[in-house]
Amino acid sequence: MNQQEQARIKVLNSVLEHHLPIGQAAEIMGVSERHAKRLLVAYRKEGVPALAHGNRGRRPHNAVPEDAADAVVKLASNHYSGANHSHFTELLREREGIDLSRPTVRRILVKAGIGSPRSRRSQQHRFRRKRMPQEGMLIQVDGSPHAWLGERADKFVLLLAVDDATGVVAQAIFHPTEDTRGYLVMLEGLVRQWGIPLALYSDRHAAFKYNARQGPAQYESTQFARVMRELGIQQIFAMSPQAKGRVERMASTFQDRLVTELRLAGATNMEEANEFLQEFLPRFNKRFAVAAEQAEPAYRQVPDDLSLTETVSIRHTRKVARDNTVNYQWRVLQLLPGSERPSYAGLQVEVLERADGELMIRYQGEIVDFQEGEPPAASLWGEGTGRAPLPDEPQPASGPACSHLDEDQRKLLADLESSVEKRAKARKATGKGRAGKEKPVRHQLHRKPTPTQQARWEAVQQAKSRGLSLRAIARELGMSRVATRKYALAESPPTKLLSAKERAKAEALAQVQMAAD
Repeated sequence: MNQQEQARIKVLNSVLEHHLPIGQAAEIMGVSERHAKRLLVAYRKEGVPALAHGNRGRRPHNAVPEDAADAVVKLASNHYSGANHSHFTELLREREGIDLSRPTVRRILVKAGIGSPRSRRSQQHRFRRKRMPQEGMLIQVDGSPHAWLGERADKFVLLLAVDDATGVVAQAIFHPTEDTRGYLVMLEGLVRQWGIPLALYSDRHAAFKYNARQGPAQYESTQFARVMRELGIQQIFAMSPQAKGRVERMASTFQDRLVTELRLAGATNMEEANEFLQEFLPRFNKRFAVAAEQAEPAYRQVPDDLSLTETVSIRHTRKVARDNTVNYQWRVLQLLPGSERPSYAGLQVEVLERADGELMIRYQGEIVDFQEGEPPAASLWGEGTGRAPLPDEPQPASGPACSHLDEDQRKLLADLESSVEKRAKARKATGKGRAGKEKPVRHQLHRKPTPTQQARWEAVQQAKSRGLSLRAIARELGMSRVATRKYALAESPPTKLLSAKERAKAEALAQVQMAAD
């Protein structure tokens, strides 16, 4: 009996002597209560031998015969001496007719004291990476979501940029989420204050790297990666959090110190937290920064022919419509005629969204003047009502649409509205229609969406905020174009909106207005 079986005998004896319940005995033996009951029944019936495994002492049916194992050892020592285990396994199968797996051959040879002639590489001894010798050679960036204001506000993200040589927090901002816009704001502040660094070290967040295995070619490079190329900054991606440990530890320190500082400063929202952060960073850097090995920084100045505002921006190509407008983020931008080009219809222009949200339009390197156009009708559907209005839906009797009616017609319309409302309330109370039959319950105006509708709407809204077109959103989410448009235009998860009362009222108002005309 081995030690485990001897321990089980003591536990089962305690159960039989009523010193230990079966449930606690099962926990001590590390088995389920059902299996403990099976062991107890077998122990009562057969005694101590019942606890030993039934195959103990038997040779497994799939064990390699001893003569075959001896032949393998003999061939490895003589004829095939010098072959590694994988090659030796292939030689046995091809030339000797001995079909064994490589682990089995290796186990036989190791048991016989014959190791592989090909030595394995020993585990590498790792050292802590030295700091970069110059300030600005490497910047580590990361985002840290946390309850920075405790219960005074919702969670948001602290975006950090830490210099590898000195440990200086070169730039830090609070942002609602860890996204491309937030990192561009942080990068622009970093470049304006310090200069252009040589390299940037980050994780594989979607803002930095397109992570899908397969996809359209236009998505292989992110907006942030394009900005890095234009500024000449080398992107380095970490394979683990420990690789960029300097910024990870800095985020942990800030979650301790900065939370307390924000509470003492009385910050109650993200804007106030950002204002305090600009006062906090100089004090923090003065206290914890270290001197670089070389005093001269490696930051590069922004070239005179490079517009930082245009470079650090989100760019999308749009085709100008015949009325000299382009659509961007559900907004209509009206291009104004220039001195050299009166019309841009049919041309490809670039829409630049700056880090602060301001828009610019560029054509062949020149900025084009524009103004906000009238928003598309689809974006106004359901404005203030939560539903899409009918094409010719009449207004109430007191509205401007009924200003052409005389007093008698208005009174008749008001009476009809009142009667329709009363009948609708009566039908709703009884749950019956005109014929006295039960009517199916219609969807109400603000019906709670299903989890699937909620998830689809949130996914479409997030994709829309990234500036994707309806076709790109449909392709990315695997939805039809019709469903994608419906979810994109809705301010909330779309459901069936019109109730029986509203349908009846709209039909009655339409009949009255037609009679008046």
